Amino acid sequence: MPDILFVCLGNICRSPLMEGLVRAHWTTRRPDTRLDSAGLGDWHAGEPPDPRAIAVAHRHGIDISGQRARALRPDDFHRFDLILCADRSNLMQLRQRSPRDAKAECALFLEWSDVQAGGEVPDPYTGGVREFEAAFSLVETGALGLVRRLSGA
Repeated sequence: MPDILFVCLGNICRSPLMEGLVRAHWTTRRPDTRLDSAGLGDWHAGEPPDPRAIAVAHRHGIDISGQRARALRPDDFHRFDLILCADRSNLMQLRQRSPRDAKAECALFLEWSDVQAGGEVPDPYTGGVREFEAAFSLVETGALGLVRRLSGA
């Protein structure tokens, strides 16, 4: 299992959900896998996920409340095998920041998970419960797809 970093803009909505759902579905199989999440910006560094992200995850039996936001660091491109992001804008920024000798492959979360070519997880930050539920649903589908792909199923 590759070590995976999940990335979105601020690391309080989508990437904590990605990390939490993949952790819930995968680490029972391979607890030695390093999973983490980060934001492209540091606006929320040290903060827990957005209360709406925590609530939607909790409604589905996933606890992400212990996560803390952090910004993407240059060494992440060497520490992780795979950096999966929420949308094309994130991917473009990741590729611009990636050093030439980077170890990590950068890709869209839903695309790499064999869910949807070019698929994006829309940012629910400016929305309400409906948008967070929609994001959760997409992330759950992506997490299950990622587990299937990594399991060789």
